[in-house]
Amino acid sequence: MCRLNPKVDFVFKKLFGSEENKDILISFINSVLSEDEQIVDIELKNPYNLANYRQGKMSILDIKAVDEKGVWYDIEMQIAEQSFYDKRALYYWAKVYSDQIESGYEFNLLKKTIGINILDFEYLNEEEYHNVYKIYNVKSKKAFSNLFELHFIELPKFKKDFSEIKTTLDRWAAFLTKAYEFDKDTVPKELAQSEEIKKAAEKLDIMSLNKEEREIYENDLKAMMVRNAEINAAEEKGREEGRIEAAIEAIKLGVNNDVVAKISKLSIEKVEELRKKLAINK
Repeated sequence: MCRLNPKVDFVFKKLFGSEENKDILISFINSVLSEDEQIVDIELKNPYNLANYRQGKMSILDIKAVDEKGVWYDIEMQIAEQSFYDKRALYYWAKVYSDQIESGYEFNLLKKTIGINILDFEYLNEEEYHNVYKIYNVKSKKAFSNLFELHFIELPKFKKDFSEIKTTLDRWAAFLTKAYEFDKDTVPKELAQSEEIKKAAEKLDIMSLNKEEREIYENDLKAMMVRNAEINAAEEKGREEGRIEAAIEAIKLGVNNDVVAKISKLSIEKVEELRKKLAINK
């Protein structure tokens, strides 16, 4: 089985953002785009580089690229759940779009920019796992501009078995979510239809045997687990503070301890402690 998780920052960046793997990136981008937007070549603007990674120069792990037609892409894999990811996605899109011109007002130089956000958590209030956003007139439904395009791929919403896979995007979603189930020699036939996915599985196996890259991967994995633990702890602290505030308000209104405990989901002992503190502070 693949020993590395392709969703972890370091692995994703090398797998999809290396010069040697541009065919993999092209296949993935084409799986997201419509049939009339397919690309044949791409130039990486911030390619993966192990030396830079060692020196800590790759803290921003989105992949920036431009195709043969001049269309720009910003691709990000996000594992940790974020409350304001819509704002982040818009910021990253705007940064890539505006950075196309260094100074002055040469707006004619600005090209279409497509943001592709791969999320390992559910964020949008939509049923489909792949959703596309553009700018259009709310009355006429006519497009205002084709320069803006944001894609969201929410991996937890991808529920298909291998036998239900129909599109190349389905294959990539299955690869990203189920790579642990196979290795380069056991790629399911439904995924093996794509030479790029077979290559990606092979690259994962090779990376897992490289001592230095394996160490970087494990450090990234540990850092990700620590971040998740910190986020969960902060959220729990916020919930606890909210319960305490609700209990205090109820106590001030004269509600008895049993009811306060029920509505605040605090223990009777905690409610009694809060009531005593309020009495002391009066």
